[in-house]
Amino acid sequence: MIDLQQIRAGLTQYQPQLLTQQDFRRAAVAMLLREQTGETEVLFIRRAEHELDPWSGDLAFPGGCVDPRDATPRAAAERETFEEIGLELSAQHYLGRSDDLAGAYLSIHIACFVYHLDEEVEFCLNGEVVDLFWVPFRTLLDPARHRLHDFHYRGAGRRHPVIDLSEWSDRPLWGITYRLLENFLGRFELSFRHPEYL
Repeated sequence: MIDLQQIRAGLTQYQPQLLTQQDFRRAAVAMLLREQTGETEVLFIRRAEHELDPWSGDLAFPGGCVDPRDATPRAAAERETFEEIGLELSAQHYLGRSDDLAGAYLSIHIACFVYHLDEEVEFCLNGEVVDLFWVPFRTLLDPARHRLHDFHYRGAGRRHPVIDLSEWSDRPLWGITYRLLENFLGRFELSFRHPEYL
């Protein structure tokens, strides 16, 4: 299983694939990692239900849209993390950047920045976030948690791979956050296994 030393080394050497099309909206998220009892864990938030939010109620990483006051996408990820969960990130937490991804149904490019928390943190959630929790990578990679799920999304029936995290959330992990996580783990030769495909 992957540890933070491997992640730090891997991201230091990695040149991420960036998306630069000008007609896409831009967003940025923070993937927050910690080590707990010998396990590397990642933080997820659960977004509040809101009819105007395309990711309403979903599991996600802290983050949001890049706006003109943000000097860089990374600055946007850090600003949004502070606004959403009250965590002030700095250079000492920063591990590196993963590949950008494009939204599957929305014209948006999402940048993902990776951070390490080595101290206990007291989070303060704003109205956009209703919960947060840590999940070990070992749990996320467990094939028994992976399945295909039918959604009704944006007026159409769709089937997507998901990760069952029912101990923490009544909604599975799916969509862009699933893809960001899958892409990140692929850098370290780790991949999800779906029982339907075995």
